[in-house]
Amino acid sequence: MPRSKLAGTTNLYALAAFVALAGLFDALYLTIEHLQGRSVRCTATSGCSEVLGSHYAVIGGVPLAAVGAIAYFTVFSLATLIAFGHTRLRSVFRIIVGLMCGTSLWLLYVQAFVLKAFCQYCLLSAGLSLVLGGIVIVDWFLHRGE
Repeated sequence: MPRSKLAGTTNLYALAAFVALAGLFDALYLTIEHLQGRSVRCTATSGCSEVLGSHYAVIGGVPLAAVGAIAYFTVFSLATLIAFGHTRLRSVFRIIVGLMCGTSLWLLYVQAFVLKAFCQYCLLSAGLSLVLGGIVIVDWFLHRGE
């Protein structure tokens, strides 16, 4: 791999690790607040209580935010490993990010058309997942011939 392409890949996955870390903090905050039974206050939107209190926010008694935290931690770990040369992990990274993007799109639909309420923390997570999806697309274009 040419040096410039390697540097581009490293930078791209360093960015992915940073984005995933931001998502991890967001998801951990929501998980902790949920487990402690506290209500999350929204400052930019007014629907956090409706969204986070809905049955869509829990899967089998586990807060969906905890599942998101695990996903973001996994993506952070994979991105870090890929940035340090473990490029064989790219396909796993792409699959997990794809699942995260699909889940985010579904949850955006639920917020908009089912609950008719938005949670700013959920919107942040969806945005970060979609940014990670964008990174996957850029990486695919950079390495599609390999």
